Amino acid sequence: MAENVAVRNVTIAGQPFVLRRSDVLRALRNVEPEPISSHFVVVSSRRFPPKQVIGEVTGLDRADFTTHQARRTLLRLGFTAGRRGSDSRSAGAKPEAQDKSLAERMRAFTGEWVAIKDDEILHASKSPRALVGWLGKHGQKADSVFRVPEDDLAASGLAPL
Repeated sequence: MAENVAVRNVTIAGQPFVLRRSDVLRALRNVEPEPISSHFVVVSSRRFPPKQVIGEVTGLDRADFTTHQARRTLLRLGFTAGRRGSDSRSAGAKPEAQDKSLAERMRAFTGEWVAIKDDEILHASKSPRALVGWLGKHGQKADSVFRVPEDDLAASGLAPL
């Protein structure tokens, strides 16, 4: 089955790059997202700062390019981008994805521990220790931390029959 490959020839910090959507996905597979200060891009159901993504993929120092350049490049590769705490629609996002409730957005993190602040998912990890470690490392505070249940039965708290 042929993969829908998005390829872009871009110049960042005066250096030419050939970037593929699949290269971005592969480069970020085992990378933990840093805190979002304003802008973000969604890669594999996780929100990353655009400069973190481009820095990981190209190896460039983040001081060598702007958030706007990184965001624009990632949008052209087909990633969804948005702005934290903004009521306006995110560029490149499907309207139905924008209107999802927090509970619906958490479905992507079933079985994981999540940190929530102001209706935003700050981070998700496989263990509470890893989650608290990430929060501490990045100086973040969450309103709540909990494990996303696997199904409705686990969410109800009832014992199975």
